[in-house]
Amino acid sequence: MQDFETLKRSIDSTRDLESVVRTMKTLAAVSIRQYEQAVDSLEDFAETVNRGLAMVLKNVPPQTSLSELQGTGSTGIIVFGSDQGMCGQFNEQIGSFALDYFADDPQPATQHAWMVIGSRISGKLLDAGCQLDYEFNLPGAVTGISPLVADILAEIDRWRYERHLGKIYIFYNQRVSASSYKPHAQQLLPIDVAQLAQKQTPASTSRSLPLFTMAPGVLLSRLIRQYLFVSLFRACAESQAGENASRIASMQAAEHNIKERLMNLQAEFNQRRQTAITEELLDVVTGFEALKEEK
Repeated sequence: MQDFETLKRSIDSTRDLESVVRTMKTLAAVSIRQYEQAVDSLEDFAETVNRGLAMVLKNVPPQTSLSELQGTGSTGIIVFGSDQGMCGQFNEQIGSFALDYFADDPQPATQHAWMVIGSRISGKLLDAGCQLDYEFNLPGAVTGISPLVADILAEIDRWRYERHLGKIYIFYNQRVSASSYKPHAQQLLPIDVAQLAQKQTPASTSRSLPLFTMAPGVLLSRLIRQYLFVSLFRACAESQAGENASRIASMQAAEHNIKERLMNLQAEFNQRRQTAITEELLDVVTGFEALKEEK
């Protein structure tokens, strides 16, 4: 049984820990807002790129030899995880989702080409038997996403050539609420023309026909580059927002446990103090009775 001093130190330490957990929740909430704003600021540009792609693809001959439009070859998989801990089952869930996604594929998922973003997701995939070709660390702030995406795009070009990739998928967790997320998959390459057409909003329709003066092949290649940039940027930002949502859920569970621990420590402290007071009173009464008997 703990003495008073030990109980006091335990209570103080638990309160300090509760303050740290509360601070981490606040920081996670602030981070979520930053990543959400980054995604929102990208939407207008993304819509412009999608509309440009849909327009140019309608005027490009079907036999266009751009590799971004061809789907023959091996499969490449890009998975966004986390670099930091205390985010629950964030990495385990997206890793399992990516592996299960290809359960019906003739070629086992472990034999596909893998690229991971985030050091903690790599352990899950390595344990499953996957061979990782590339591994990137996540940025600590929104401003670091663009340089990261530029590095990923540079490696994707080499990756596709070395591994003869025809399809590339990206997997990441999307934030659903303040403290929840869900896994999401997207086909990055080849570009799905039908999906681009579905993304056209009523506001994007116009009575005038779109025109362009640049060579169709050059324009298409540059639009595809921007499309890949937008897709990877959104995946990274949404994944990090989901990571912080998972961290908030973990901190909420930790906060609940800390409060229970604090209540138990405080109850034990009060009980021990009451017992000590009672013992002291009994000692005083016993001493007083002994003195009366002597007189």
